[in-house]
Amino acid sequence: MNSPTVTLRPMRQDEYEKYTTRRDLEYVQALAETMPAEAAREKARQDRAQFLPRGLATERQRILVAEDTEGQVVGYAWVGLEEPRTKTTDTAWLYDISVEEPYRRSGYGRAILAAVEAVAREAGADRLGLNVFGDNTPAISLYRACGYEVTAQQMAKRL
Repeated sequence: MNSPTVTLRPMRQDEYEKYTTRRDLEYVQALAETMPAEAAREKARQDRAQFLPRGLATERQRILVAEDTEGQVVGYAWVGLEEPRTKTTDTAWLYDISVEEPYRRSGYGRAILAAVEAVAREAGADRLGLNVFGDNTPAISLYRACGYEVTAQQMAKRL
């Protein structure tokens, strides 16, 4: 099978609300595995306010739509052009990557990730960081296959 090709374009305002609503819901569901649901909703709200205070117009943040060669939307990516804690620009930060359901397990995740890496390099970064929830096996497999390494790890046990 040939590897798919994607093109990234800036997300339009009419796409933004649908994307962020879905992303926030998925984020809350993942957070709720480690904290009460209300705390997870509040953290998601605070994180969006912190990292996207001006939505699509937030400086140094790119929310991108991935399209295949026929112009079909196959996924999304949100990349910050600086490390979120230190604000240094040698490290870009991948906040989110997603592939639409019909396109999963077909190489689109890898193609979107490669395109995001190119965006980060063009912005002057020589490293792309990200966080991944420990139970997100498909994402962890993708990142490992693409050369990403664990740099920190948290663990917990439900009692």
